[in-house]
Amino acid sequence: MNIFALTKLSYGMYILTSMDNDRPVGCTINTSAQITATPTTIMISVNRNNYTNECIKKYGKFALSILSEKSDSTLIGGFGFRSSRDNNKFENVDYEIKDGLPVIKAANAYLICKVIDSLEVHTHTIFIGELIDADIFDNEVSSMTYDYYYNVIKGTTPSNASTANAHKKEDKKEEAKQIKAVYKCKTCGFEYKGDIPFEDLPSDWKCPICGEPKSNFEKIS
Repeated sequence: MNIFALTKLSYGMYILTSMDNDRPVGCTINTSAQITATPTTIMISVNRNNYTNECIKKYGKFALSILSEKSDSTLIGGFGFRSSRDNNKFENVDYEIKDGLPVIKAANAYLICKVIDSLEVHTHTIFIGELIDADIFDNEVSSMTYDYYYNVIKGTTPSNASTANAHKKEDKKEEAKQIKAVYKCKTCGFEYKGDIPFEDLPSDWKCPICGEPKSNFEKIS
C-alpha cells in the first residue's frame, strides 16, 4: 500500500479555539469541512489528547480561524506543539473575541459554531458544529493549504495529528538524501536545511515554525 496517496487529499491549516471557563485555549488542526448547507454545518477532527478537545466538550462551542499564506508560520507551531493545559498560547497573539470565542486576526476568515453532535473515532473526536457566525478578515490572499505548509514553509506534523502518517515515508526518503549537517528543533521537529550553515546563523535566529531560539536545536546528522 502506498500511504503517500493520502497526501493527495486536500487539507487546510486552521487555529481551532474554545474557552476553558474564562481562559482562551486553542490548537492547530488541518482537518475540517463543510457538511451541509441548510443548516450550515462544519466538521472538525481533534485528537482526544488535545486539551482543546476537552474544552470544546465542556463549552459546547468552537471557533475556526482559517490561516492564509501570509499568516505567520509561528502561529502554527505555537498552537500546535504546546498544550493549552500548561501554556497561554495567546500571550503574544493578536486576537479578538467574537460570540464569546477568540479568533486570530492574522487569519483571513473565521467560523464560529455551536456543537450539535460528535463522534469518537479511535484517537480523535469528530465534532459537528452548526455555524452561528462567520466573517472575512482578508479576501486578497489565498488560504493556506497543508500542501503549502509542508512544501513551501517546510513545516512538520505532530504525531497526534489526524494526518500524521501521510508524510511518514516521504520524510524518511528526504532524511536519507541529506549530505550536510542537519539541526532539528526539539519542540516542533522542524529541520534546518538552509544554505547558510546552522552555526553561522545569528544568535537571535528563531525556529520559523514554533519560534523557539537557536539553542533549542540539536544536531541530528
